[in-house]
Amino acid sequence: MPDLPRPGTRVSLRYRLPAGSVPPLNDVVGHLLEREPVVRVRTKTGDTVEISPADVVTVRTLTDVPVKASQIRAVEHAAALGWPGLHREWLDGWLLRASDGYTHRGNSAVPLDINASAVTLPAIRDWYARRGLTPWLAVPDRLVRLPRDLTDAEIHLESIVMVRPLPAEPAQEVTLTAEPDTAWLTFYERDVPVEVLTAVVDGAVAFGRIDDAAVGRAAVTPAHDGTRWVGVSAVRVAEDRRRRGHARTLCAALLEWGARSGATHAYVQVLADNAGAIALYESMGFTAQHRERYVDASKL
Repeated sequence: MPDLPRPGTRVSLRYRLPAGSVPPLNDVVGHLLEREPVVRVRTKTGDTVEISPADVVTVRTLTDVPVKASQIRAVEHAAALGWPGLHREWLDGWLLRASDGYTHRGNSAVPLDINASAVTLPAIRDWYARRGLTPWLAVPDRLVRLPRDLTDAEIHLESIVMVRPLPAEPAQEVTLTAEPDTAWLTFYERDVPVEVLTAVVDGAVAFGRIDDAAVGRAAVTPAHDGTRWVGVSAVRVAEDRRRRGHARTLCAALLEWGARSGATHAYVQVLADNAGAIALYESMGFTAQHRERYVDASKL
């Protein structure tokens, strides 16, 4: 049986029908629910198809919704410029980013040009080795073909990239600053230098805070096609202040700031297992577009 991706992934499966069936094979497209003991796939109509693992002939991983590669590239380009690290270099269609090890996004190579390929992997490994860093690759759906398919063990982190058009809904007043102040940094808690948080290329950044309840970051940057996107990230809500609408209020204010700053679309990158954040963004009009996986290039 071919290797199956993680449950939740949208797939196209070809499988064998019972002996004597005409035709002998069938196809199903939908979200993978289970891999064993029975392969279960939910289609867009809501039906569930159950298949014996031994009958699976081929499997192809798809984006979460039908989308062109150029649309994925646009979001990834804007997102890379919105978290570009402290040092960066273009290499054969890849953008290599380094931030002294702070954050995966700021220390990973992402394929943004249509000509980016796995041929560049040795040079990417060398670039990060010279800096004493792990050569992380940020691998979006469909933008590059790696030497082989990834296994679960090789995927370090998996994010769902969600998008929506702007303008945003009217927002309540939230404190917005061009740099994170002491209160913002204290609340954020993560050990990320200010210069990493404020770095953007060809864009602008804002930091939002709701008193001692929530903080978040937004960056407006261009895609390769000239469209401008706002990306919301670094959202934190105090544990004792959750489920009171603070995250929604904060994100709405950051989106409104993005629209005022020239963005026409918005994106968020959410860990695939963060069901609460996914539900929040869905309620704000975001839809899952594609996935991005972090892998160690030294193991490929």
